[in-house]
Amino acid sequence: MNNDVLYIVMPAYNEESNIEETVTSWYPVIQRHNADGQSRLLVFNDGSKDSTSRIGKTLMQKYPLFQMIDKSNSGHGPTVIFAYDYAIKSGADYIFQTDSDGQTSPDEFEAFWKMKDSYDGIFGKRTIRGDGKDRAFVEKVVCFLLKLYFNINVPDANAPFRLMKAETLKKYLYRLPPDYNLPNIMLTAYFVHYKEKTTFQVISFKPRQGGTNSINIKKIIRIGIKALKDFSQLKKGMN
Repeated sequence: MNNDVLYIVMPAYNEESNIEETVTSWYPVIQRHNADGQSRLLVFNDGSKDSTSRIGKTLMQKYPLFQMIDKSNSGHGPTVIFAYDYAIKSGADYIFQTDSDGQTSPDEFEAFWKMKDSYDGIFGKRTIRGDGKDRAFVEKVVCFLLKLYFNINVPDANAPFRLMKAETLKKYLYRLPPDYNLPNIMLTAYFVHYKEKTTFQVISFKPRQGGTNSINIKKIIRIGIKALKDFSQLKKGMN
């Protein structure tokens, strides 16, 4: 029997139209990989102003391995950092992160899990994106900047579909400030730069299944400008 403790973590902000379907579809995954009753499916509610929290708390009564954790609003990136820290401190062996907007498929998780003993990080690669050409272009720019700043080649730096060994994630997570906006991008950079065992696997990526994305292109550009300064600062700490 596999006793590896898995934590599936998802940030959520105003996802009342998606959260029930997301939890319902992902819950069988955590059931299959519930090591001695310790594995968990966690949604971190980032100060939603709609019914996300209420719906999640109701679902907790039906799904014992699921928990909705409320926190004050800090943005997607800081919430991802909060989730990783929570999972590490809770004793997870493996941490899988995706988003709660229904764009990723739980059917594709098993292929990642089967490779877990061979890699420290298994990252999604979105060859076809349902969220539009603008976001696909932004991702290409990000990958170009990682090549420019850190001399690494990655096909997709920010895919919200990633399985990581907690002990490896722990080595790099705490290099980032808690309010950092682009943790998955930098964590991908750390894993590749320091030659951790990584692989990128093709995943599907559907259009948002409901609700409105809280991060629009203007906000992405503002975050990107700040990211350039952050990349320079974080690069100083890399060997």
